[in-house]
Amino acid sequence: MSHPFTWRGRNLDLDRRTHVMGVINITPDSFSDGGLYFSHSKAIERGIQMAEEGVDIIDVGGESTRPYSRRIPVSEEIERVVPVIEALSRKVHVPISIDTIKADVAREALSAGASIINDITALRFDPRMSALAAEAEVPVVLMHMKGTPEDMQMNPVYEDVVTEVLLFLRERTEYAEASGIRRNLIIIDPGIGFGKSFDHNLTLIRNLKAFTSFGNPVLLGTSNKAFIGHILKKGPGERLTGTMATVAAGVMNGANIVRVHHVREAVETVKIIDAVLRGLGEGPREG
Repeated sequence: MSHPFTWRGRNLDLDRRTHVMGVINITPDSFSDGGLYFSHSKAIERGIQMAEEGVDIIDVGGESTRPYSRRIPVSEEIERVVPVIEALSRKVHVPISIDTIKADVAREALSAGASIINDITALRFDPRMSALAAEAEVPVVLMHMKGTPEDMQMNPVYEDVVTEVLLFLRERTEYAEASGIRRNLIIIDPGIGFGKSFDHNLTLIRNLKAFTSFGNPVLLGTSNKAFIGHILKKGPGERLTGTMATVAAGVMNGANIVRVHHVREAVETVKIIDAVLRGLGEGPREG
């Protein structure tokens, strides 16, 4: 990247430092934090806490995208997310992202105060999403996913995972631009854990610099995912250290934004890696 990421009076200076996106899943069944923030009050409380911990973006979702998950009605998803976004938009000063694949949900979320759309289907599920994003002039996260959440982990196969994901994201970026979304409002995400095997995930993180060739911000979401558990032999609630290791590896390899559940630890991790990479900050001279 070579310029600040600016929209609607907001600015993320992604050239200067890595940014942290904090996840709030208002669901009973998400693989990592499902049920923890299912009540509106708990979700709002968590969002305020994230802001205090130094989060740069709060990503609010109302429908689980864990492997083998099922879709819920639009009305139910709106009821889950809109009251939380309305409250947080008044209480915190960081941008709020709506994690949805449905244009009707995104529209209500934007009206409630969200200003980023995070679409795991890269604008493929709902044909109205691209027009909505273009009209609203908000950033869009385009993520790679092989298949759907219902079937994405049923033996995903690639001949060359890096090349195939790159080609997919290039095609979706071109589609977004053709739909009227400004190129400088597109964020790309290789989709760790979405239709990827253990080896595919590690290969993508190892080769993340290839995705910086787009000139768009690169978002990496590894938080608490199964490949970390596979390496450490730990369940979803025991993968904090492993997650921070993947955050560090991702930033070292070119990630501009990291999407996490544990904000405080991620903020500290990226501060250290940014200092190593860019010489940021002034610490003690001895040692």
